[in-house]
Amino acid sequence: MSDALQRELAYHEKLYSGFAQSHFARPAVRALRRHMVARILAATGAGRGSRVLSLGCGIGDTELLLAAHVGEVTGIDLSPAAIRQARADAAALGIGNARFEEGTSADGRFDVVIAIFFLHHLPDEELAALPFRLKDQLAPGGVFYSLDPSRHRLSGVVGRLLIPGLMKKYQTEDERELDAETTASLFRAAGLEAKVEMYDFASSPLAGLFPGWRAGYEMARRVDDVLLRVGVLRRRGSNFEVIARE
Repeated sequence: MSDALQRELAYHEKLYSGFAQSHFARPAVRALRRHMVARILAATGAGRGSRVLSLGCGIGDTELLLAAHVGEVTGIDLSPAAIRQARADAAALGIGNARFEEGTSADGRFDVVIAIFFLHHLPDEELAALPFRLKDQLAPGGVFYSLDPSRHRLSGVVGRLLIPGLMKKYQTEDERELDAETTASLFRAAGLEAKVEMYDFASSPLAGLFPGWRAGYEMARRVDDVLLRVGVLRRRGSNFEVIARE
């Protein structure tokens, strides 16, 4: 494991030993996760028979919501604390079609592979190698979906100016924002068809900063949906999606 991944693991072991469980259960964050699930289903075409692999699943909060809509979900993560929590939550909720494994890979092929706020944690060389690894994990006609922070995000500029300490609190020393088209080009280099979509402007950052304010998140989401239709503004969105197909 690289030094960067060791630092990431240490950070997330701490994160998943208390804070994440309470933070991710708050109303605004749950509403955000439900929106993510709806977007994943729409962007990938995943359905009742789909086998889904989630890279860097964390405590499985998105995956457990997704499980109700697909055939099965496999989540993998380096963090033992995250996997323990994900398994415990799946058992408590009686969700039998979601399994969680500690590690960086899973056996078999999958109709859909997702990576939610995961790629920007990878060192550059591992990020460049990932699309080639995906070709061995995607079933014929399979789809990859990722969601990550944009290097050009207006919310990041504002946050670093107004609340720099709080911004650093939620970031590790190794993670960074990514350029959307540069990231998509890595998947094209591996022979996949890839496109970029912008996901939001303020709604995800707002849910992170004010996790209990569901009404505020939902209002921001409605505004985001309008702003995303304005072409000149799209590049300044907070988070971007890469949708890549075999």
